[in-house]
Amino acid sequence: MSRRTQRGRWWAWGVQVALLAALAALLWWFAGNAVEALRARGIQAGFDFLAQPAGFEIGEGPLETDATQPLWRAFLAGLLNTLRVALPAIVLTTVLGVLLGIGRLAPHRLLSSLCGAYVEAVRNVPLLVQLLMAYFLVTHFLPSADEAWQVGQGLFLSKSGLSFPWPMWAQEGSGLWPVWEWPEKSTFNVSGGAAVTPEYLAVCWALVTYTAAFVAEAVRAGIQAVPIGQRQAALSLGLRPLQALRWVVFPQALRIMVPSLTNQYLNLLKNSTLAVVVGYPDLVSVSNTVLNQTGRAFECIAILMAVYLSLSLVTSALMNVYNARVALRGVR
Repeated sequence: MSRRTQRGRWWAWGVQVALLAALAALLWWFAGNAVEALRARGIQAGFDFLAQPAGFEIGEGPLETDATQPLWRAFLAGLLNTLRVALPAIVLTTVLGVLLGIGRLAPHRLLSSLCGAYVEAVRNVPLLVQLLMAYFLVTHFLPSADEAWQVGQGLFLSKSGLSFPWPMWAQEGSGLWPVWEWPEKSTFNVSGGAAVTPEYLAVCWALVTYTAAFVAEAVRAGIQAVPIGQRQAALSLGLRPLQALRWVVFPQALRIMVPSLTNQYLNLLKNSTLAVVVGYPDLVSVSNTVLNQTGRAFECIAILMAVYLSLSLVTSALMNVYNARVALRGVR
């Protein structure tokens, strides 16, 4: 790399850092003026309320919170619950969306028609309606806990949620070792292992099935954008159709799909805010409870905006890095 190119790169980075610092200063000035304006009108303002006792409990998620712990811990528990449903939903959405997108291009007429009907039906029904329907199905059609369905090895499904094996730390000899704890069905319920609530199942189900319809269209468009000669050349070399798709067509289509996939992941992350309608204690639900208790509307909304903006920027940055790696592989 020449010295002139290196100076240009440092200059570009310096400009970006300066713009970011100026934006942060502008936001800080705006927040300070807003707080002062609220205080001038006799409205309590500031984020000191985060140290107050929460006054409510959050019993679901990786970070349980009781009424005596501070409000900032309740917000953190809500954030973790948001990530707890959004991250697995992104993975499952990608898998289902890729399968549906490939299925739409299958030569089998029945398979392609079914995948097309799924996409057209799901993406044209509002997500809120699908979420309420999923919650209704989970809470009304599944059996009670004492009659839970065993849907796999160590998996039990009922109105109480889904129970599954989970690693636990156990004392063995001179140290702690991970041991799998398996759920067991008893006379009244299912005990052992780990479990997720019906609210979590409904939210994850709705997010996956809804977003997968849009991911399927991105996959289909990406595959069709690859010149047909690429597939024909792969077949002429002796590759089978699935091998040609996996090793030749799909890697090229991926470079086209990544920007659309990024948009869908961002939509899924923001759509997870609808979890509040079924009572799942995500960040929005916690914020609403805190707002009703403290009356700090500006602060609660500001926290929501800052958190979701940060999550969206991190998601976009990670996908941009992946997009750059895919593009570099294509150039090589």
